[in-house]
Amino acid sequence: MSKRDYYEVLGVAKSASDDEIKKAYRKLAMKHHPDRNQGDKAKAAEEQFKEVKEAYEMLSDGQKRAAYDQYGHAGVDPNRGMGGGEGFGGFAEAFGDIFGDMFSQGRGGRGGRQVYRGNDLSYSMEISLEEAAKGKDAQIRIPSWDSCDTCHGSGAKPGTSTKTCTTCNGIGTVQMRQGFFSVQQTCPHCRGTGKIIPEPCTSCGGQGKVKHQKTLEVKIPAGIDDGMRIRSAGNGEPGTNGGPAGDLYIEIRVKDHDIFERDGDDLHCNVPVSFITAALGGEIEVPTLAGKAAIDIPEGTQAGKQFRLRGKGIKGVRSSYPGDLYCHIVVETPVKLTEYQRKLLKDLDESLKKGGSKHSPSGESWTDRLKSFFS
Repeated sequence: MSKRDYYEVLGVAKSASDDEIKKAYRKLAMKHHPDRNQGDKAKAAEEQFKEVKEAYEMLSDGQKRAAYDQYGHAGVDPNRGMGGGEGFGGFAEAFGDIFGDMFSQGRGGRGGRQVYRGNDLSYSMEISLEEAAKGKDAQIRIPSWDSCDTCHGSGAKPGTSTKTCTTCNGIGTVQMRQGFFSVQQTCPHCRGTGKIIPEPCTSCGGQGKVKHQKTLEVKIPAGIDDGMRIRSAGNGEPGTNGGPAGDLYIEIRVKDHDIFERDGDDLHCNVPVSFITAALGGEIEVPTLAGKAAIDIPEGTQAGKQFRLRGKGIKGVRSSYPGDLYCHIVVETPVKLTEYQRKLLKDLDESLKKGGSKHSPSGESWTDRLKSFFS
């Protein structure tokens, strides 16, 4: 059976560039790959895959392509590259740049040890609401790693030396064949360092570094809220094989306040007033984070009435203006009354009842609703 033209197999013109040929091959190889075609289509797909692979191997080679362009199939050996080795050289070459990043970890070239970024660290800091509103400068103690003084960072016991890992030949990675793909993994013996330490240093356990504690200055921005994090770059765990250090994330926890409750940039507080003040009205003092403020209580103020003080909240870290303070009125019922006080209240109650609904509009409305409900 005569072979089809290689350019026709890949669906490209004879003037196609190397990139166009590679792109066409990738598309067809993925389409006809045996793993993607099962059942009745498997055999036909396998034949098409072999045809596409052969065409790419010929046209991707400059010398073979020149011979094919001049003499056709007679100018090249149709079996070259098909009988020996792993059988998927063209596929690995065309797709190596795609899958290389997928199977490599950390950073580093193919000819050297892998470089790994250090892990991030987390630190929880508890602050007060006042500190969250105003911001503060704080000091924290965090773990730090320094080069071991005993082995000078080598990890080997003094008088001994490290050896190149024979499993990965010092590269730090090994190639694992998994069916169709060649997967690059971290060397299980040297854990990516490329070195084996026969006699580890007793001071650092072979790590080449020892842990200490260091003091770090942290600036807490004004307006920070509970659950927010502050990133301190490079203060996490150190990297491996010269890799960059991780970061430190400081998680803020704002303690509950005795008076205020925060809602975004706004503050809320309950303000107790006597029922006499609520009935007659008057001026009362309320707390704010900046000091005291005055509120005029109108006559006949009911429990639950809300007063808003603009700009007396918190200016958030991403806000242009501060929030507001909401004061919720809580009318206090007097307790531990004397007999004289009881008599005064009873007389007042009788006087109010004689006045009817004009003294208790809510009570009259409530009575009407109850009658309607039970009728």
